[in-house]
Amino acid sequence: MNPTFIEAARRTQIIDCTIACIAELGYAQTSFTQIAKRAKISKGVISYYFATKDELMRAVVREVLSAFTAFVVSHIDAEPTVSAQLRAFIEANLAFMDTHRKPMIATFDIIRSARTEDGQTLISSDLAETDLTALAAHLQRGQEQGEFRAFNARIMAATILALRNELLVQLAYKPDLDLKAYAQEWVILFDLATRQSG
Repeated sequence: MNPTFIEAARRTQIIDCTIACIAELGYAQTSFTQIAKRAKISKGVISYYFATKDELMRAVVREVLSAFTAFVVSHIDAEPTVSAQLRAFIEANLAFMDTHRKPMIATFDIIRSARTEDGQTLISSDLAETDLTALAAHLQRGQEQGEFRAFNARIMAATILALRNELLVQLAYKPDLDLKAYAQEWVILFDLATRQSG
């Protein structure tokens, strides 16, 4: 059965307050008590929607990454060439991070820090592998079509994603970071790194 409007709004409120708590306090210090205090509701209300902290954290990651992916894909799909799509990928990643700073910081903290009771990562490492494989395939397509020079596509993809993830770490310490300046430099950097010479 679909949730009512009020239930959907309450669920969104809890997720938003969770994001704010993690961005401010960090994953380890975020609890149902802290979230309830910020949302001005009881812990029981949170438990009604999310039985455990793990369930809530998975919901946060799912919600943020769903919006993030849709935003980036819409920008990539609008470009006619592989090289233009790579530029759009970089610009869209940083544009979303720029306008969704707290959600991205919180999501990255959950992915990096959250563990299950038996010590396993809460968010499957398959997520990172999927991103890496997809970007490497895109770079290989650019090589096959003659837009990109010869290079190890997986290493190049890993470098792009590692820089993005490091920027999220910086953003957590410096919330006013100029992400537009980073986007401009990265577009130039990876254009030079991937383009055909001559």
